[in-house]
Amino acid sequence: MVVSGFAALGYQIVWTQQATVWLGHEAAAVLAVVAAYFGGLAVGAMALGPRIDRSPRPARWYAGCEAAIGLWSLALALLMGPVTGWLLALIGAQPSPARHWSVAFFGTFLLLLPATAAMGATLPAMERVMAQMRREGSSIAALYAGNTFGAVLGVLVAAFWLVPELGLARTAFVCAALNLACAALALNLFARNEALEPPPVRPDTPGVLLLLAATGFLGIGYEVLVVRVLSQVAENTVYTFATLLAVYLVGTAAGAAAYPRWPSVRDRLLPMLALACLLGTVSLWGAEVFKAAALRALGPSMAAALAAEAALAAAAFLLPTFMMGAVFSHLSSTARAAGIGFGRALGVNTAGGAFAPLAFGVLLLPALGPKAALLLVAAGYLALSSRAWSLPALWGATAATLALAALAPPLAFVDLPEGGRIVSYREGAMAAVSVVEDSGGVARLRIDNRQQEGSSATLFADARQALLPLLLHPAPRRALFLGLGTGVTAASAAEDPMLEVDAVELLPEVIEASAYFRRKLDGGAPNPRLHLMAADARRYVRVTRERYDLVVSDNFHPARSGSGSLYTVEHFRAVRERLAPGGLFCQWLPLHQLDLDTLRSIVRAFVAVYPGAFAMLATNSLETPVLGLVARSDADRFDLVRVRERMLDWAGRRSPPEFGIDDDLALLGGFIAGPHALARFAGDAPLNTDDHPIVAYRAPRITYVPDSLPRDRLIALLHQLEISPDALVAASADAAWRSRLAAYWAARNRYLSVGHDVRPTPDVRRMLSQVREPLLSVLHISPDFRPAYDPLLRMATALGHIDAVSARALLTELQHAQPARPEAGQALRELSVRGSGLPPRP
Repeated sequence: MVVSGFAALGYQIVWTQQATVWLGHEAAAVLAVVAAYFGGLAVGAMALGPRIDRSPRPARWYAGCEAAIGLWSLALALLMGPVTGWLLALIGAQPSPARHWSVAFFGTFLLLLPATAAMGATLPAMERVMAQMRREGSSIAALYAGNTFGAVLGVLVAAFWLVPELGLARTAFVCAALNLACAALALNLFARNEALEPPPVRPDTPGVLLLLAATGFLGIGYEVLVVRVLSQVAENTVYTFATLLAVYLVGTAAGAAAYPRWPSVRDRLLPMLALACLLGTVSLWGAEVFKAAALRALGPSMAAALAAEAALAAAAFLLPTFMMGAVFSHLSSTARAAGIGFGRALGVNTAGGAFAPLAFGVLLLPALGPKAALLLVAAGYLALSSRAWSLPALWGATAATLALAALAPPLAFVDLPEGGRIVSYREGAMAAVSVVEDSGGVARLRIDNRQQEGSSATLFADARQALLPLLLHPAPRRALFLGLGTGVTAASAAEDPMLEVDAVELLPEVIEASAYFRRKLDGGAPNPRLHLMAADARRYVRVTRERYDLVVSDNFHPARSGSGSLYTVEHFRAVRERLAPGGLFCQWLPLHQLDLDTLRSIVRAFVAVYPGAFAMLATNSLETPVLGLVARSDADRFDLVRVRERMLDWAGRRSPPEFGIDDDLALLGGFIAGPHALARFAGDAPLNTDDHPIVAYRAPRITYVPDSLPRDRLIALLHQLEISPDALVAASADAAWRSRLAAYWAARNRYLSVGHDVRPTPDVRRMLSQVREPLLSVLHISPDFRPAYDPLLRMATALGHIDAVSARALLTELQHAQPARPEAGQALRELSVRGSGLPPRP
């Protein structure tokens, strides 16, 4: 049973990831797939369990179920893609939550049913086998514990080794081989010892079945709620959720194993479970402090970070799940003594669990908040303890529940800076979304208090991520933005009066919160050309029939669960199908959240679909560098004449120069690599695909333990990439302009290298001592490179108030470096007038 439990949880990881990649990562889809898995287990246990109980040959049933699991999992390798594709079309681009849940649940339920039903029957079949052989392992508790410990191994081995190394399909093949091996061993070891007659079946009573269903419902509900609360403290990677599930299962297995040794407390198990859930809930209020203390004690390493997350899970899960394992063993044993077969007991319990994701995750949590929903779980267990109301512990648990409900603060984690305030906070089915404003008036949008989606101070960078690709397309009329964040990027694009903009965002709460930032951008006037849609970006791209001149994909955090699927070959190929003739796709990548090895896999996936791709920088930031992969549907180079015409024709409310895009050199000067350089950089890095999700399993490493600074990675990347004007621009550009562009790129690289070692200071003299000569050398490389000119001009102006002689010398040098720009000469004249005591000339 250990091997069977191992394979079952391995399948759950594989099938859940495969299904949600296709059907969407909205709460309705994710929780529907989980519910469908549990539903299939329940159907198998209830439908086949009674037959197994009546059969004189349970070993053959067990072998048949294991063989069915293995064979159907092999069939799913061929069926999963086509069937989920049909379900995708049935769901549509923007389904209602009810339609989305229904199609995802029933479709996945039927697709997985042959395997999940067989899984649900394996434990009842083995229980009958062991009972016939009259072995010590015939107790339900020991059998359930062994199966659950196997599930723990399945979760950890699949998440930490099999899937990262082999991919999803090969992991399923490994699990299928284990199932087939179990079938063969069962026939060889047990079939010869089967009894000739089935055991008698006595009439059952319904009371214990109601308890089994209710405890299954509350137990999975507790899991769903705790995972959501801890997502505001943990890193939310694939390893996070594997660790949480493993700890949940460890506690359940330990409780089942300990149950036979607890004969004196069996009548008090439900009140003890209610109290355990209360204690687990109380631990959540100290989760942030507990995690920080664990990290300080364990030191910086990925193992330490995962251990800290495991410690959080243990505090919230171990005691409650220990009691859950004991309670299930007790109720199952009671049911068997009453004549209810183990299969039926297990099926009813699992069926109750199948309803929990919808009830707690989709309905109760957003409506009541996590605190009230968790206390409702404890209250539910207390209500089931009706025969134990004379126990003092029960009254104590009841009083504690009421006290927490009345006095405890909400289970909401929001880092509030000194003097700051919470502008908005919204608890959704998938995440908590907050807008926090600091004492300086800078507002930040955060998801689960971990992932910052932008701020009111990043208008410059956010707007450039829209304007750069917009200006590269000669005449866009329809644009699609995947990911919304603060909404500034999509809203900046929608300022173009000739452009219709669709923006797709997974979390409705983010759309609601983005209104705060968009009001600061547009003064509160809604833009009729900006259409916001709550949907999964991958699913929308696959389902919509719209064609877009421009598709811009946000710089999704690659380590967060689900984000890696937006960097796969399959997704990039789906985007290509949505591009209109002459269309352009820009995929922004957060280099400050990516190591270079993971970046190579993403780049290789991109160039596998777009072999003529280029790379550019969104800004010259060293702290938060953002890399853009740019591809044209015709795989052609850029036409300089059309680029210039496009910049002249821009009619948006804000002009490109406001965002540092003064001319064609500033626009094209952000490119850092052409097709050949990108292909060489990617090399033979493993492709990030739906089946082999490299990014999801590699990106968390740098999130848990950063091994370098973003500025170091940017400089290292620039050293490995190169670009030539001939690779980027068509023959319409003259030789002199091409030389200026090459010089601009050289100046840009020198500028970033200079900035790498600069230590900012408010003292203008100390700052100039660091940057004056290096920045002037940058201007000598390219007088067109304004990012070196502007800071020197600002510092010279500030210096003029305290040292006019030095300021005049610097301004003179700026005049010589960039004689075509009037700003330095104007500042010199103002400095001279101020020195003479005369008012400035108008």
